[in-house]
Amino acid sequence: MRALRILLVVAVILGGIFVIVDRLAVNYAESEVAKRVQTRQGLTGEPDVAIKGFPFLTQVAAKHLDQVDVTVEGVEASAEGRRVRISEMTAELHDVRVSGSFSGFSGATADLATGTARISYEDLSRASESGFPVAYGGNDKVKVTGSVEILGRKITRSVLSSVSVIDGSTIRVRADEVPGGGLPGIEQQVREKTDFDRQISGLPDGLNLKKADATKDGLEISVAGTNVGLAG
Repeated sequence: MRALRILLVVAVILGGIFVIVDRLAVNYAESEVAKRVQTRQGLTGEPDVAIKGFPFLTQVAAKHLDQVDVTVEGVEASAEGRRVRISEMTAELHDVRVSGSFSGFSGATADLATGTARISYEDLSRASESGFPVAYGGNDKVKVTGSVEILGRKITRSVLSSVSVIDGSTIRVRADEVPGGGLPGIEQQVREKTDFDRQISGLPDGLNLKKADATKDGLEISVAGTNVGLAG
């Protein structure tokens, strides 16, 4: 019985040591992934990385992580030559295949990734060709305000617009209707200022835009993809 008690105590101690070592290892790996994501995306700040699943060391041995959650702030993307800042992007990466060894981590690819990107209305305004202000319009709409000149008269219109995603890479803003559109030529001129498509590039490889929702805090875009490059 004494030997059994000693064996149980040793097992508990070894189990505790294994947990501590496992958590230290996952903290180190999270830090390394964060640094590489920061470098790859050219970020000013280090992203938040959380590696899920236990034990971690067995996942490392298999070079396969169950899930990695990443939160990145201040991503710089490109919208047809115009820089557009993504305020925050969160992603859940599943079935992540790791390249290289634990000590020489060189990159990773996720079989599946889902997440959300948020663009402020100020940054969305900068991405529009006219530079007209874009604001929240309520009921999942954005409000775009612009001025046009008709017969020497300056006319300002605010329109409620729907936002959609086209071809997995393009944000489309279209006015539902133009107030006072009965005036000759006004609707076409207003739409030339308020309607726009912007193709977004510069996101992590493999991520595509899926859906756009207008909220009080900005434009929230659902993203998803397969074979997404996490770092390298």
